[in-house]
Amino acid sequence: MPKQPDKETYAGAGVDIDAAIRAKDLIKQHSRITRNSSVLSDIGFFNGLFELKGYREPVLVSSADGVGTKLKIAAALDKHDTIGIDLVNHCVNDILPSGADPLFFLDYIGAGKLVPEQISEVVKGLAQACKDVGCVLIGGETAEMPGTYALGDYDLVGFIVGAVEKGNLPNMKSTQQGDAIIGLPSSGLHTNGYSLARKVFAIGAGDESRSLLKTYHAELSGTLGEALLKPHRCYYHQLKPLLPKIKGLAHITGGGFWDNIPRSLPSGVSAHIRKGSWDILPIFELIRSQGHIDEHEMYHVFNMGIGMVIFCPPGEADGMLKALPEAKVIGEVVKGDGRVFID
Repeated sequence: MPKQPDKETYAGAGVDIDAAIRAKDLIKQHSRITRNSSVLSDIGFFNGLFELKGYREPVLVSSADGVGTKLKIAAALDKHDTIGIDLVNHCVNDILPSGADPLFFLDYIGAGKLVPEQISEVVKGLAQACKDVGCVLIGGETAEMPGTYALGDYDLVGFIVGAVEKGNLPNMKSTQQGDAIIGLPSSGLHTNGYSLARKVFAIGAGDESRSLLKTYHAELSGTLGEALLKPHRCYYHQLKPLLPKIKGLAHITGGGFWDNIPRSLPSGVSAHIRKGSWDILPIFELIRSQGHIDEHEMYHVFNMGIGMVIFCPPGEADGMLKALPEAKVIGEVVKGDGRVFID
């Protein structure tokens, strides 16, 4: 009697449905701490239902982003409880220049192999960051895709929807020559520049990279890994009450000063940034010196210690500094063609 061929299964192809179900059960536990009366569905349905309340003329504001190769640092240290905080805070900061309150958040986690306990740590950070700003973690997707993601790797992407009253949309076109430019400090790299940082420090995979990340640096007052994993700061609570006095905001993310500040400038003006007006964090000095990186490149890749830039009338600057004790006046708006000048 001829031998019967082996029966193929999804698990045999590398996809463990049972692991995905366990991961979703853990996700539900974390997401429930973010629920409010606007949520009309539970995690696990085919979609998320959110009832928009409290707005007369709501404008929905949306954004999507990821955390890039900061995931490689988290993986090397097997520390995944802050990477979700990074993602939510990044997205909240991205809708803040439009004056938006965060309403709900969705995430995508793709992996070569789903490890439920690892996914749970990631989502715990997502849920906590959402709860901190009153945002609902309303749904998402977990995908096990062997052959697309390497074993041990995962990707994390977030999608946020917020709302603002149409009459409260900031008028960025009102920014004019003479306005003050104020900077709020970052906690570190936030979620940008990690591919260059990893190259500078020769961080790949394995025990050698883990050892490098656990090396203590006196100038960092901690290990390299601790400095690189510091969560992306959220500026929502600090800036929300000040928005009526603010003409514009620029979230300093990928592209650094050169690319992000011009996005918030109207035609006919430029930004003059004064070096030395704030303290550049030690992690950036370490990256620059160890990688022999040109100053222009540093300001193009990294936030250099400034996570959010505020444009306001010069008469409001002192009040801003009193309300934001960590902030510094870092420059002023000048006549120009939309470029940034740093000297």
